[in-house]
Amino acid sequence: MLLKKEIEKQAENAKAASRKMAGLSIEVRNSALLKMSEALEKNLDEILSTNAEDLKAAEEKGTRRNFIDRLKLTPKRVADMAEGLRQAAKLPDPIGHEDFHVTRPNGLKIRRVRVPFGVVGIIYEARPNVTVDAAGLCIKSGNACVLRGGSEAIRTNQKLVEILKAAAIEAKIPEHAIEFIAITDRDAVIAMCRLRKLIDVIIPRGGAGLIQRVVEHSTVPVIETGTGVCHIYVDKAANFEIALPVVLTAKISRPSVCNAMETLLIHKDIAEDFLPKISKMLKENKVELRGDELSRKICPDLKVATEEDWATEYNDLILSVKIVSGVDEAIEHINKYNTLHSDAIITDDEEAAKKFQTLVDASAVYVNTSTRFTDGFEFGFGAEIGISTQKLHARGPMGLEALTTTKYLIEGNGQTR
Repeated sequence: MLLKKEIEKQAENAKAASRKMAGLSIEVRNSALLKMSEALEKNLDEILSTNAEDLKAAEEKGTRRNFIDRLKLTPKRVADMAEGLRQAAKLPDPIGHEDFHVTRPNGLKIRRVRVPFGVVGIIYEARPNVTVDAAGLCIKSGNACVLRGGSEAIRTNQKLVEILKAAAIEAKIPEHAIEFIAITDRDAVIAMCRLRKLIDVIIPRGGAGLIQRVVEHSTVPVIETGTGVCHIYVDKAANFEIALPVVLTAKISRPSVCNAMETLLIHKDIAEDFLPKISKMLKENKVELRGDELSRKICPDLKVATEEDWATEYNDLILSVKIVSGVDEAIEHINKYNTLHSDAIITDDEEAAKKFQTLVDASAVYVNTSTRFTDGFEFGFGAEIGISTQKLHARGPMGLEALTTTKYLIEGNGQTR
């Protein structure tokens, strides 16, 4: 009961702050982002020192290396977080944008404009950068936020919120516009998900278990961000000079993130040439390969891929490999096993590329480039609040517009009905 009351009080504070946020000018909101960015850079040593405590605790618990990679902050990652805030400050104001305007025969003038949600709840695991991205995007879009990060990063997240709040308040942002739930008990997630009158939308970011728990227990509307079983299909018309580095880096550049490739599909006509080449490159980078029967005939040292492998988000240096008869079988396999996140085709065949982009059901579909680009910063959003794999309201990397809804403004001169 005490846990619920404490979280409810924080949400009430955020709700009150959201009403003030809705009236703030874009100049005030942008100023806050810039001050927050400066504060991160100014307090770099303190942030890294605090993060080291979380890393040490995670290592002592035997936490998996891919999870530790998500948790770890470096000078570059902090610099990227700060740059994301600066980029967000440069973006157009999403609030007040008019996307519909009509004058009815009776003289009524009807406009539809974008407005903040109010209070945005973010529930996430491991990655401290989410704390910064979420707070920054919510402020830019005129929202208050209630953040609940995972226990593994509790010290880092608390330090980041302390720094961000101080900078935001200095820029005249309401004190409770950024609320952080420091309760690590998992029941805090459920309590937060039941605050329908105080939190307007909840966005979960993390593994399948967290997302499922939020979706199943929430009475607050949820924007579901998904796990990433991402595929790259190398077509028979692929340019190997493009395919080899794209496939390699899509797996090894940062295997712990949701846009990393988990399954490689190869056209049967080029498999005997392409698979040994890419296999050698991947194994030199310590990637474990698991293949179907055809791929193991070409490279017998591949481990056996099971049915479970095709649907697994490894978040690690593990890759499933399958030989397919062509683009149709590739599309069929992807639509059966993907998580609606990101998939790519490597080909010089324009018809195959068009077919792939049309028929693959995912939030982002690529031609001749990597799934690793599914990211708000890479898309020019400044940062992202998450990657939506659902089809209502928002899909793909969610930037500022995804944190707004609409309001109709109607003006008349005495009309009655």
